[in-house]
Amino acid sequence: MVTVAPPQGWSYALHLPRDPRAPRVARMTLRAALTGHGMGELLDVAELLTSEMVTNAYRHTKGPSSLRLRSVRGGRLRVGVWDSNPHIPEPFDKPPGAFGAPPAPADSDSGRGLFLVRQCADAWGGWPLGDQLFGSGGKLLWFEVGEAAGCASGVGPAWRGESSRR
Repeated sequence: MVTVAPPQGWSYALHLPRDPRAPRVARMTLRAALTGHGMGELLDVAELLTSEMVTNAYRHTKGPSSLRLRSVRGGRLRVGVWDSNPHIPEPFDKPPGAFGAPPAPADSDSGRGLFLVRQCADAWGGWPLGDQLFGSGGKLLWFEVGEAAGCASGVGPAWRGESSRR
C-alpha cells in the first residue's frame, strides 16, 4: 500500500453570497480547516478577525465576498477577504506599524473590527483589484497570525457570545 504525505501548505477558498449568515459560515469553515490541520492554537484570534472582516464585507458592499485561508511558513495562517467595494479602509490603507484613526468610542455600535485586526494580527494589508481578478474589481484585505496568536487588548474566547449573533 502506498501512502501519500500531505503537502506542506494548504489553502481553501469559499465564495460567500451577500447574506447575514456569511460571517457564521466563514467562522465554521475556518474552524474546520484549522482543527483539521492541527492549528487549533490559532483558532480564537483567527476566528475573531475573520468574522470582523467578513462582517465588514457584508455590511459595506452590495455584492458577494470571498474567503481564502492559506497556511504559510512556520505554522502561520493567512486569511484574505475579497469584496466588490474598491475602497481600502483604515488601517489597511497604510503599511503595518503606521497608525491611522483611533478606535471607535466605547459607546459606539460599530467601528472596532479593523482596529481589532490591527491589534491582534501579526501582519495585515489590502490591495485594490482590477477587473481581471475575480471579474468585478473590488479589494482584497488580508491578515496573518502565527503560533503565538493573541491580542494585546486581551481579546479571547469571550468575544464569541457577542459576535455569534451576526
